[in-house]
Amino acid sequence: MFPAAAHRVAPVVNVFSTVVMIFALTMAAPLVVSLIYDDAALLMYDEAIAITFIAGVIMRLTTMHRRRELLPRDGFLLVFMVWTILPAFATLPLLFYIDNLSFTDAYFETVSGITTTGATVLSNLDQLPPSINFWRCELVWLGGMGLIVLAVAILPLLGVGGMQLYKAETPGPMKDTKLTPRITETAKGLWLVYSGITVACIISYWLAGMTWFDAVCHAFTTMGLGAFSTHDSSYGFFNSPLIEGVAIVFMLIAGMNFATHFLAWRESNPRPYRADPEAGMFVLVTLASCVMIAVYLWLNGVYPEFMTALRYASFNTVSIATTTGYSNTDFNLWPAFAPLWMLFLCCFASSSGSTGGGIKMVRAELLVRQGLREMVKLVHPSAQVPVKLGGRVVPNQIVFAVLAFMSIYGACVTAMTFLLLVTGVDFITAFSAVIACINNTGPGLNQVGPATTYAILTDFQTWVCTIAMLLGRLELFALLIIFTPAFWRR
Repeated sequence: MFPAAAHRVAPVVNVFSTVVMIFALTMAAPLVVSLIYDDAALLMYDEAIAITFIAGVIMRLTTMHRRRELLPRDGFLLVFMVWTILPAFATLPLLFYIDNLSFTDAYFETVSGITTTGATVLSNLDQLPPSINFWRCELVWLGGMGLIVLAVAILPLLGVGGMQLYKAETPGPMKDTKLTPRITETAKGLWLVYSGITVACIISYWLAGMTWFDAVCHAFTTMGLGAFSTHDSSYGFFNSPLIEGVAIVFMLIAGMNFATHFLAWRESNPRPYRADPEAGMFVLVTLASCVMIAVYLWLNGVYPEFMTALRYASFNTVSIATTTGYSNTDFNLWPAFAPLWMLFLCCFASSSGSTGGGIKMVRAELLVRQGLREMVKLVHPSAQVPVKLGGRVVPNQIVFAVLAFMSIYGACVTAMTFLLLVTGVDFITAFSAVIACINNTGPGLNQVGPATTYAILTDFQTWVCTIAMLLGRLELFALLIIFTPAFWRR
């Protein structure tokens, strides 16, 4: 068993070493920020870059003799290593600079960033060196499209195929759709669109009144749909309806399938948005929920004027529904229906192929259609009723895969909620923390609400939430499959 496992792991480690060395270079960005602002964290990046890069070199040298073309299942192992080991290297600047920060909390913070969850254990963000805040936000941006997608644009130069990696990393059930004939061109195209929209977001934030530094950091986390901010009060710090409006627009854009954005850009035509079976429903459900919650808050006297209620309802609802996690007020204090509905939305509202989390709108639509089909078959047992999405018949194997995914999703939420409950956490805190983490949303309710941090959790509770974030980001199967005996058999 051990030689077989070594034969499987070594070639993947060889490829992973390249990803580690590339990741080390991404720390040069906060190093430059530290030089510009002359902040106190300057020396931390020199050490972090050196340690990370040397670790990559060592991994590469020790596995050179095991190089080979990766097999399809190797893609899952590489994805697993990227999303679990890279955050450990990402902790180095935080551990070197922040006194008394444990590895558990630092790892939670970096996993939260790279999985685009946006939950934090840190406070006094306004007093942190600019480069530390920039590093946190950069992690969200990198994690948004996925470091693997970035890597597959480079790996073919090293003689390593990329399609198996892309299929292991790509979220959502529709993994076999090719945007361009070659996966390398697909990765480059996605990153081009992602980067272009990010630049537009930066400029929009700056024009709306942010400083350039805040504009860059918040554009990174807006496009990555992860709620890291440079301020403890998040968007409440700016208290600007215009800035919130910019955030709403770009959160909605980031919540859509980037393949759709890519196709619309390549064709210079909005037709792909009309053809996308998720886009219309995503926008409709999210915006309708904004109006519904605004009316609810207004009628319950939370805000005396409807427009004020609409402002706060729209920003926070879009933020949570897209699994971003920003806040401009403590919605934990609203009547229970509103925040619970927002958490319900984060479970499914964002599109597959977006930077959002949750089960994705396409799975929710398939579940509804499958339910309707079963009701029709109860009345007409002999009827042949196909499940259709976007006018096309969905194969039964995809429907069954979605049902299996939902079963595992429900089991994971239940198990991790009970794990937190057994440690003494109240139900609302435990359940909302698990929902917020497995859907990569960030803030929950009660003790982990938007006005607090996850620092109140014990180490065990923090690791439960960390695992939930990883499960959600890798959409359950890509992580759980590594722990099955079948995966390790020849």
